[in-house]
Amino acid sequence: MPDIYAPLDEAASIVKDGDTLALGGMTLYRRPVGFVKALLGRPDPPRDLTLLSFTGGLESDLLVGAGCVKNVRSAYFGLEVFGLAPMFTQFVQSQRVQVIEETEASIVMGLRAQIAGLGFLPSKAWLGTDLPSLRPDVKTVLDPYGGEELMAFPAIPCDVAVIHGLAGDRQGNVLINNNLGIDLELVYVADKVIATVERVVDELERTRDGVIIPHPGCDLVTHVPQGAAPASCYPLYPLAGAEILAYTEACNAGRFDAYLQRLLQT
Repeated sequence: MPDIYAPLDEAASIVKDGDTLALGGMTLYRRPVGFVKALLGRPDPPRDLTLLSFTGGLESDLLVGAGCVKNVRSAYFGLEVFGLAPMFTQFVQSQRVQVIEETEASIVMGLRAQIAGLGFLPSKAWLGTDLPSLRPDVKTVLDPYGGEELMAFPAIPCDVAVIHGLAGDRQGNVLINNNLGIDLELVYVADKVIATVERVVDELERTRDGVIIPHPGCDLVTHVPQGAAPASCYPLYPLAGAEILAYTEACNAGRFDAYLQRLLQT
């Protein structure tokens, strides 16, 4: 295997205390659950993480419940039809996790600013709302041409991004499906990009329902079959709804730790 491929535990060792960790995928689809399990299986799981995700799902809730997360930046955090994300809800209500208020627009503008190497990007988003009162770091600027007041969304840095793919080839190119979320932006934003892949192939097949991240986009690739389960990885396997229900029931009954220990043994 080429040097870009690494064992899962080696990839997981890259995440350090206090890092901003971005998780790719969307809601309950193509999430890097296997990578999160490797993080939580470390003798010293990382602490005080800032969790960056366009939408937070099961994988993010596991990190919160395990006490690894200090801040959350996400436009949505939940389990879709399966209800609220139970540990995120508990930790926010008990003020053990800080929510950095975000919307789709603020995340996108912050990532674009980081990609462009700028301190901020202006937008009309949030004007006329109460959202700026929740984010004193989001200031206003005047359009130098038209004089209009605009919101100035600060750049969002990222230490490590983890993306789950359908396959990787021996050159390190990674195939994902068209449910992109902000995965392609994370490739440009993060200092380190890790891809977990379902299969390793000699050459990726180009399909209408797939997007290829070229080799320079990922610093490490690791082979993790069923790496999104119990979330789905279309078209390879669907959601495991019974398992997600078992998770919510365990959390609501105060048995998160027991569930996590069982999960880490699978």
